[in-house]
Amino acid sequence: MGCILAIITLLAPRVVMVFIFLLTDWFSRAYETVLWPVLGFIFMPYLTMAYMAMKLHHGAMTGWWLALVIVAAIVDAAHWGGGERQFHWWHHRGA
Repeated sequence: MGCILAIITLLAPRVVMVFIFLLTDWFSRAYETVLWPVLGFIFMPYLTMAYMAMKLHHGAMTGWWLALVIVAAIVDAAHWGGGERQFHWWHHRGA
């Protein structure tokens, strides 16, 4: 059950990004090149969507939008760091 929940958690923002790409023109309006959305899809989907929302609704990274982008970056970074910590716990558990 835990593995299924982890897979859903990792795939959910990417599924949302696919729907946004297919049904809207938000990516083309927020980003000048395709490189950043593709890298964001792979590595930091929450940050990519927060930046896109900031660009579409406000245009400048100030106030609430800056806080949203920072929180999204922390959430994405936590996904990368959390797996390593759990691996080390599991690896050293039997020793």
